[in-house]
Amino acid sequence: MKDILQELERRRDEARLGGGQRRIDAQHARGKLTARERIELLLDEGSFEEFDMFVAHRSTDFGMEAERPYGDGVVTGWGTINGRMVYVFSQDFTVFGGSLSETHAQKICKIMDMAVQNGAPVIGLNDSGGARIQEGVASLAGYADVFQRNIMASGVVPQISVIMGPCAGGAVYSPAMTDFIFMVKDTSYMFVTGPDVVKTVTNEVVTAEQLGGASTHTKKSSVADGAFEDDVETLSEIRRLFDFLPLNNRDGVPVRPFFDDPARIDESLDTLIPDNPNQPYDMKELIVKVADEGDFYEIQKDFAGNIITGFIRLEGRTIGVVANQPMVLAGCLDIDSSRKAARFVRFCDAFEIPILTFVDVPGFLPGTGQEYGGVIKHGAKLLFAYGEATVPKVTVITRKAYGGAYDVMASKHLRGDFNYAWPTAEIAVMGAKGAVEILYRSELNDPDKIAARTKDYEDRFANPFVAAEKGFIDEVIQPRSTRRRVARSFAALRGKKLSNPWKKHDNIPL
Repeated sequence: MKDILQELERRRDEARLGGGQRRIDAQHARGKLTARERIELLLDEGSFEEFDMFVAHRSTDFGMEAERPYGDGVVTGWGTINGRMVYVFSQDFTVFGGSLSETHAQKICKIMDMAVQNGAPVIGLNDSGGARIQEGVASLAGYADVFQRNIMASGVVPQISVIMGPCAGGAVYSPAMTDFIFMVKDTSYMFVTGPDVVKTVTNEVVTAEQLGGASTHTKKSSVADGAFEDDVETLSEIRRLFDFLPLNNRDGVPVRPFFDDPARIDESLDTLIPDNPNQPYDMKELIVKVADEGDFYEIQKDFAGNIITGFIRLEGRTIGVVANQPMVLAGCLDIDSSRKAARFVRFCDAFEIPILTFVDVPGFLPGTGQEYGGVIKHGAKLLFAYGEATVPKVTVITRKAYGGAYDVMASKHLRGDFNYAWPTAEIAVMGAKGAVEILYRSELNDPDKIAARTKDYEDRFANPFVAAEKGFIDEVIQPRSTRRRVARSFAALRGKKLSNPWKKHDNIPL
C-alpha cells in the first residue's frame, strides 16, 4: 500500500512540473506565472479541486508518442472565490506551448459542461500557441467543441476570459464569445492572423503588440474589457469583478454586507451641474457618490469614453450602471458607445442584474463617418437592448436629454420603471438654438428677435416639467438625494416580474 501511495505522489509531482523546471524558469523570465501559480492566486487558498491531472495526448504522428506529459497543457478543476463556486481552466505554456490538442479540448469541455449543469461561472486563463499542428484536424475539432459550449453557456453562467500570453488563430474565438475579456499589458496578445502572415498577404509590417496587444484591444477594437500591469494585478481584479456577478442566470445578484447608509445625502451633488450648459463635468463623480462605499468597477474604461459602463452596489446588491460622460464628445452617442453599452445592458439583463442609467445626452454624433459606419444600425442595438430588458430599470436625467437619444437611454417609453430628473434636466427634441432656427427661419436676420425666441424656448422646454406633466418623468428630485431615491426604487423593484412574448430568439440588429 505504501508503495502505491508513493507512486501516486511521484506521478502528482511529475504532473505539477508540467513541461519541466527549465520551461517553468523560462516562463518566469518572461514575467509570467505558471498555470498552477495563476490558479493559486485566483482561487481561495486550498479550495482548488483538480480534474484530469493524468490525462495525456493520444497522438502518434511526428514522433509525438515519445513525449506524453501529464495534463496535456491545461490545468482544469473548480474552487471558490470568496467562498463562491467557480470552474477554472488554465493553459500551461510550458507543455507544447499550451497548444490545444484533442484531449486538451476534452478537459476544457468537461468543466464547461459541469459549470452549466451546476450553475457556476467559468474562468479561462488563456496562454496558448494555438492549435497543435501535429494533431491536424483533431485539434480544430477540439476548438469547435469548446466554441459550441461557449455558445450554450452564454446567458446561463458568466464566462470570463483572461488572456495571459499568446492567443492566436482559431483560439481567439472562444474568448470572443465569453462575457468579459481581460488582458495583461506587454505579455498578452490576440489576433486571427499573426504579424508574419499579415506581412506576406498585405505587405504591412507590424509587431505582435501593435497588431493585437492589450493597448490595441482595450482602446481601438474593444475586443478586451480591460488590461492590467501583470499577472498578479490581473488575477486580483478578476476576483474583484467576480464578487459583483451572479453565479448563474437563476441565482440572483450576490448580496454582501454594506456599511453605507442608503439614505445618505450628498450636498455636493447640488453643484455638480455647471451654470454654463455647454460646460462638461465628470459623470463618474455622481456614480461614485451614489455607490455603496464609493466602490465602482468600470468595464471598458479605455474605449468609447463618451459612455460609462460598470458595476456598483446599492444596499449590498449588484447594480449595472450605464451613464453618458459629458467630458468626452459632450456625452453624444455614437457607433462605439452604442455597441459598448448595448452589450453591457444585454449582459445585465441575461443575469438579472438591475440597471441604473444616468442621462446627459445631446444626441447622436453627426457626420459622414458615423453615417457611413452605420450609426443607425449600431444606435438601434442600444435601443433594442434597453427595450427588451425585463430587469428593474431606474433612470436619472441630470442635464440634456435631446431627440432620439432621449428615447434610447432607458426612457419611460422603453419600460423604464422609475424615471427621475434633476431640476437641471432639459428634455426636448433638440437644443433651443437649433429649434429656433428651424421654427423661426424667417426671423434669422433679426438677432434680437431670435434671442427672445431662444429664451422663450428655453423657458418652456429647457426643464423637466413638461415631461413630468405628461408622466414621462415620475418625479423631479433634488440631486443631493439621488442615492436615497435610487436605492429605494431598486428595493421596491425586487419583486418585479415581467416577461417578453414567446420567441425562439430575437433578431437584434447586429
